[in-house]
Amino acid sequence: MLTLLKKIFTWWNQDTFGTRLKTIFFGKYVGTDEFGNKYYESKKGKRWVIYSGTIDASKIPVEWYSWIHFTPNKIEKKNKFEKYDWQKPHQENLTGTEAAYYPNKNKDGVKKKYSTWKE
Repeated sequence: MLTLLKKIFTWWNQDTFGTRLKTIFFGKYVGTDEFGNKYYESKKGKRWVIYSGTIDASKIPVEWYSWIHFTPNKIEKKNKFEKYDWQKPHQENLTGTEAAYYPNKNKDGVKKKYSTWKE
């Protein structure tokens, strides 16, 4: 019962009750990516994604991003999402976390290339 109420009233973490109903009645399942996100399409051509875990648009891999935005590419036409050897695995946006990229993060004693005028 608590999970049902949480599903109805919590819209910021996962799909809402309305999205779930729309998916059941009007959605045609298209596929799933390696992160567990599920992709759907309606008869009218509208496309949407139901995220696994918290909602974050940076969790969509490139091949599914192009599909959801109606961008034609060779991968979509083959209906095979093959990765090349030179492609890195997809990584969600890490801004604001401990794993975020900071230039010269681990270097101690790095001298700045500029100096402030208030020294």
